Amino acid sequence: MTTTPRTSPSPATVLVANRGEIALRIIRTLKRMGIGSVAVHTDADAGAPHTLAADLALRVDGYLDSAAIVAAALDAGAAMVHPGYGFLSENADFARACAGAGLVFIGPPASAIEAMGDKIRAKDTVAAAGVPVLGGFTEKPGQPLDDDALLRSAEETGYPLLIKPSAGGGGKGMRAVRSAADLVSAAAAARREALASFGDSTLLVERLVRRPRHIEVQVLADGHGTVVHLGERECSLQRRHQKVVEEAPSPLLTAAQRTAMGEAAVAAARSCGYTGAGTVEFIAEESANGGDAGLAFSFLEMNTRLQVEHPVTEEVVAIRGERGVDLVELQVRVALGEPLPFGQDDVSWQGHAVESRIYAEDADRGFLPTGGPVLALSEPAGARVDSGVAVGGEVTSAFDPMLAKVITWGPDRAEALRRMDAALAGYVLLGCVTNTAFLRRLLHHPRVVAGDLSTDLIESEPPEPAPGTLPEHVYAAAALDHQLDLEPGPGSPPADRFGTPDGWRMGGPAWTPWRLRAPRHDSAVVRVRRDGAAGAREPGAVSGAYLVRVDDGAPVAARARRSADGSRLTVTHAGRTRTYARACDPATGHRWLGADGTAWSLHEEPVASALRDDDAASDGTVRSPMPGTVLAVPVEVGQTVREGTPLAVVEAMKMEHSVPSPFDGTVTRVAVRPGASVPMDAALVTVEPGEPGGTPSGPSVSTPATSEEHQ
Repeated sequence: MTTTPRTSPSPATVLVANRGEIALRIIRTLKRMGIGSVAVHTDADAGAPHTLAADLALRVDGYLDSAAIVAAALDAGAAMVHPGYGFLSENADFARACAGAGLVFIGPPASAIEAMGDKIRAKDTVAAAGVPVLGGFTEKPGQPLDDDALLRSAEETGYPLLIKPSAGGGGKGMRAVRSAADLVSAAAAARREALASFGDSTLLVERLVRRPRHIEVQVLADGHGTVVHLGERECSLQRRHQKVVEEAPSPLLTAAQRTAMGEAAVAAARSCGYTGAGTVEFIAEESANGGDAGLAFSFLEMNTRLQVEHPVTEEVVAIRGERGVDLVELQVRVALGEPLPFGQDDVSWQGHAVESRIYAEDADRGFLPTGGPVLALSEPAGARVDSGVAVGGEVTSAFDPMLAKVITWGPDRAEALRRMDAALAGYVLLGCVTNTAFLRRLLHHPRVVAGDLSTDLIESEPPEPAPGTLPEHVYAAAALDHQLDLEPGPGSPPADRFGTPDGWRMGGPAWTPWRLRAPRHDSAVVRVRRDGAAGAREPGAVSGAYLVRVDDGAPVAARARRSADGSRLTVTHAGRTRTYARACDPATGHRWLGADGTAWSLHEEPVASALRDDDAASDGTVRSPMPGTVLAVPVEVGQTVREGTPLAVVEAMKMEHSVPSPFDGTVTRVAVRPGASVPMDAALVTVEPGEPGGTPSGPSVSTPATSEEHQ
């Protein structure tokens, strides 16, 4: 373990056992409170923002190495440990290890973590306290139900059902079962995934709620017997059982329903002797009757830590009429033994808040994880942004794909949503594909606007997809940006007349062709030449007036100009002026442009390749759909394959993705080996199209199961 001191930690010091945006969030509060901060980091995070923000940073081998983290806290002279969320935050053994070393764990007692960490035990505990729970049945640890008992219990509960592991979370191992025909195989698959992920194959089976809403309640408890709730958060917008957008308060609940759900959450917290900040999650379903009696809610689980979406609560809660609380500060004060400075009657709510999670994922490719360098980053003014990335950093598949959270507040829900749309339009990250454009489309979904939410909305009624073709103005802007690279700097004209990019040639003006391709889009040939009639190059900047033709379109007058630092490109094309964020990836040569919450990556191809069709239909190069690690390449050169035959398996964020052959043919090139790290769009295997004329040769291949695990 090595240390990187910047300033000496104060006697009151907290070690933050986490990374990314939550570590930075905690450190900000500690600084405001005058408390010293210690960060931990792996080699990959040596220069990460959270290590630079803390007073002291210490290297550890891994964020799950509890012994090393406890040793780091003692080495730094820390008195307390804040686990954030994910990693060790809900690990009862870690909480005990901290206490055993004389460190204050900023969280609930280990007994409460254990009681709520096992879904079956948690359900029994809160049910005994009068909290409503979903009907269903459970297995005993180490005693799985046989097929007959499983089928009988399911029949008594009634279909549809939801199978989930008793241990763990994050959506892993969950299976929806709608008939007896699917039950046995689904349970077996859930057990396998639960055992592999959590070391425990015990299952909990519950009635599956149709069009469920996921609503959670923030609770706070001190060591003096006071337990309060701070209202609810609506977390129904999810993909793959992971939240995407959260808001507070829920547009569903009435004041009476809020009181009832809050009282149930307080009862759940009391039932396990809870202290600190925690969240009680409920599944809610509306009945046809409506009104206060028309909502049924049931206990889902309790998260014994701070939640990712805690900022929306901080934005709307008012204490004695003053809006705004700091849940991290309250966690620290409770851990120090202080009583809560308010009671339930002091709590009210003002306005509405929305949080959008910025993920490194491609929503238009099935939410596959992405990655890459952070070439440019611009965060919107007028919105709260809790971020864990900075320019110069690298987004990898080693950690959770959430990069940042954008939070907006408004006096009502409509205004909060409007401000969120504006904030997302102003969020720019170049170098890595994110879900920002998808979030904007999601927030314009009619059901989202109306507040008619459910956890299956994104899957069952997805928002409008991204345009199938790249806008012409993007191709034009990228070509003009390339063209500006040829421009001489101010006062430095080229000596070679033929090197001047004004289109002059003996025999008539000439066009400069640029063949540009963006991932998942056809390439376009964009021809550019100086527009002599529009005047000479503007002095003092890289800029100019041009004619632009995209493929076979008519020439269009255009102007292009870069900012002095090169971070902005302003283009007038077809009578419209747009300003793009711009950056170039020196490793790949890809050029990134961003505007209105959308980012595009384009790369130049040889103009001669314009004679080809798209890659998959011509040279058969099959590319990686995401950055990650190659787990397997189950084909070899000379092997014949059918359309759909797996050619490679790439893993990222513990998700395995099988990359299939786009057609029948013969493998002519294998570009990677198992264990290799590959960027998105890296060449994996090349297949020459053609009839294989028989059963594919080579080893037998089966598509692997897909799994996902989040921090």
